[in-house]
Amino acid sequence: MTTGPHPFTLDKATLHPSLCDPLLDVMNFLNEIVDRFPHAISFAPGRPHEGLFTPGDTERLITRYRQYLRDERGLSEEQITTTLLQYGPTSGIIRELLVRTLHNDEGIHARPDDVVITVGFQEALFTTLRALFAGPDDVLLVPEPCYTGVTGAAAVLGIPLQPVPEGQNGLDADAVARAADAAREAGKRPRACYAVPDFANPSGHTLTLTDRHRLLAVAHHHDLLLLEDNPYGFFTRDGHRHPTLHSLDTRGHVIYLGSFAKSCFPGARVGYVVAGQPVHDVATGTSTPLAAELAKIKSMITVNTPAVSQAVIGGMLVEHDCSLATANDPAARFYRRNMDVLLDALATALPDAAQRGVRWNNPGGGFFACLEVPFTADEALLEISAERFGVIWTPMSSFHTGPGGRNALRLSISYLDPHQIRDGVRRLARLITWRLAHPTPTPTPTLKEAAQ
Repeated sequence: MTTGPHPFTLDKATLHPSLCDPLLDVMNFLNEIVDRFPHAISFAPGRPHEGLFTPGDTERLITRYRQYLRDERGLSEEQITTTLLQYGPTSGIIRELLVRTLHNDEGIHARPDDVVITVGFQEALFTTLRALFAGPDDVLLVPEPCYTGVTGAAAVLGIPLQPVPEGQNGLDADAVARAADAAREAGKRPRACYAVPDFANPSGHTLTLTDRHRLLAVAHHHDLLLLEDNPYGFFTRDGHRHPTLHSLDTRGHVIYLGSFAKSCFPGARVGYVVAGQPVHDVATGTSTPLAAELAKIKSMITVNTPAVSQAVIGGMLVEHDCSLATANDPAARFYRRNMDVLLDALATALPDAAQRGVRWNNPGGGFFACLEVPFTADEALLEISAERFGVIWTPMSSFHTGPGGRNALRLSISYLDPHQIRDGVRRLARLITWRLAHPTPTPTPTLKEAAQ
């Protein structure tokens, strides 16, 4: 047997430092665990339930969008073909529909020129961070714990982070002010703060109306931009929705980042950013919306967001008279029931939780709940949990920039049905019982021990 020439080898130490950050391995590790233990019930994925959409939806929605282009926009069949199948404008082809939807659902007043349609939330985030963070002294404030897509993007872009510990209701305005002061005292410039006001990932916390106003006041006082992410706002348990930060903002401190991953389906890969803040060019004396600057960056990354994907979203918006709140009523009911089932199952399976040092929060909606335990909930325990107890969860330490979160885990209710949630909680309770009975490192339990 002959072999070819030795392949060219790269030294990892010569690649970007972010590739050595364990944060970038989190998603791959969780996916690998799920693949290795396919019969385990997984509370890990934060993806929407697949029973809420079907492949056939795409054809219907594209047809509806084509009808809109023909009947309301007055496009010819040739123009429609060009719109859907050719390269399109970098900023997107559904901006007008999105602006109407944001006004109807969120009370957000924006112009089409203030919007860029992106390839999912992640591109909206990347382009925004790349535009705002110009040098090594610019710092991004992030809640602790924080969604790994944000901290991972910052790592890839080389943006330093200033963690802000969450309070009982989520991102605390006073803590944001202290973090901004600490950054300045260190010679840095606190440029922006990432915020998920409603049912945050991973904690499930929600800011009160008072807290929202306080956060906006801190942003104004400290010259901060707020990067508002609102993927779960429709999915409340009591039907009451708080106003977005953007709708309350009167001074232009909020950049609104959105996605249709949860409100339509993630495979469309369509997101957006609303950034109407004026950017003044002293050299030319001109002013353009920040969105136009973001479009320049996007043009060098993805050129444009696929028109066919935008047509699916556009069809959904047209079909529901530009109201995603209406379109998502069935999903909201489904996730509301699932969260109720989770909280009831925890109370039933762990009736003596307080005495055992176990507790969980009571989210007002969204996909996630946080469970605190009196032992380390790390990847080693997750291996045991998946293999011997048949249940998968996410260590909360994955969402911390420092050593926090070691005694907590995140449970997602979005991808499971009620029966799976109840069964999964029973398995989780058996894991907790076993772990409390073995406070020191022990060998992996046998299947018999796991069943006890």
